[in-house]
Amino acid sequence: MVLGKVKSFIVSYDCLNDSNVPVFSSGDCVSGRVVIEVTGEIRVKSLKIHAKGFAKVRWTESRNAGSNTAYTQNYTEEVEYLNHKDILIGHERDDDNSEEGLTTIHSGRHEYAFSLELPQTPLATSFEGKHGSVRYWVKAELHRPWLLPMKTKKEFTVFEHIDINTPLLLSPQAGTKDKTLCCWFCTSGPISLSAKIERKGYTPGESIQIFAEIENCSSRMVVPKAAIYQTQTFYAKGKMKEVKQLVANLRGESLSSGKTETWSGKMLKIPPVSPSILDCNIIRVEYSLMVYVDIPGAINLSLNLPLVIGTIPLHPFGSRTSSVSSQCSMSWLGMGLPERPEAPPSYAEIVPEEQRRSSLDVPAAREDLDGPLFAYIHEFRFQPPPLYSEIDPHPDHTSRTEERRLDSCPSR
Repeated sequence: MVLGKVKSFIVSYDCLNDSNVPVFSSGDCVSGRVVIEVTGEIRVKSLKIHAKGFAKVRWTESRNAGSNTAYTQNYTEEVEYLNHKDILIGHERDDDNSEEGLTTIHSGRHEYAFSLELPQTPLATSFEGKHGSVRYWVKAELHRPWLLPMKTKKEFTVFEHIDINTPLLLSPQAGTKDKTLCCWFCTSGPISLSAKIERKGYTPGESIQIFAEIENCSSRMVVPKAAIYQTQTFYAKGKMKEVKQLVANLRGESLSSGKTETWSGKMLKIPPVSPSILDCNIIRVEYSLMVYVDIPGAINLSLNLPLVIGTIPLHPFGSRTSSVSSQCSMSWLGMGLPERPEAPPSYAEIVPEEQRRSSLDVPAAREDLDGPLFAYIHEFRFQPPPLYSEIDPHPDHTSRTEERRLDSCPSR
């Protein structure tokens, strides 16, 4: 009998999305097929699958032990998230080469289905970093007598969903800083920076609206800028390794001495990036928005506003919340005041005259409640509220408050 040959041996997944990309999250069922295409006939002892998922960290550092001695210290750590085995053909034992219990696979294409359920506990999102990674895959092994096992492996992606529609991630982020430049015995005026964004949580593809005010009371020319940074932090054996990468940035107009620049919602788009990883013990992926003033010949004045990159985008009701916070940010930066409110309806429009007069009659059952206290309560019980007025009754107090807010910078 002429032995057949394995023409192809692959793993494929049943995708749950329209993009035909295998993406899953904790609790999902991962299903697929092991596809074997053979020419002729082959005898098989077993066909097994092994699904694994883990986070792994690794880096090296050089150490000096003396004047002429150096060695390398390795730092490694691993956290397992998934470990599942299954047998699709045959039995567990593969150490013998007996002809008993073999399965014949005829010429052609054959598919063997498999399925497994991911753990319900939170999983780390798939990630590839400089000193570590988070990976998930299914490996298939085909065992035949008198031959080495054939192996094939295919990865799949896991997203641990982060919903940005939570009070914490919908809350505005803001900060204020100033800096005074000194050169020997000369001191110039301060440089001040105030910045605010609508919320903390965003998804890739969104644009961050930046509200900022930069005031240059120094003698130097400065440039306001903004940038999104990704910070990868790796942990192993009590040590930490950090990598910071630029994701996106923008530049404002140069600001001469005594000038002020205002950003009324300057847009900075988030490119396709990995979601934040916050629940893994050995790998963290975090984001921040840095709004800063580039000062030649001095350390930059900067504000760091934390960001969380999620997977579930903003709901329609969340956008209204953001709109309200945006209006608040305008007021916070002194860019405008809300419109003057309408006067409330008058008392006569709400309570008819007949009802008011009838209410003033004292019930017979209460005739014994004579006395100054009852007379006082009854007299004011149904009186209309004070008339609404848009004129400040204390104008002197307001003007004194405004005088105290005046700034000494010439740009004000």
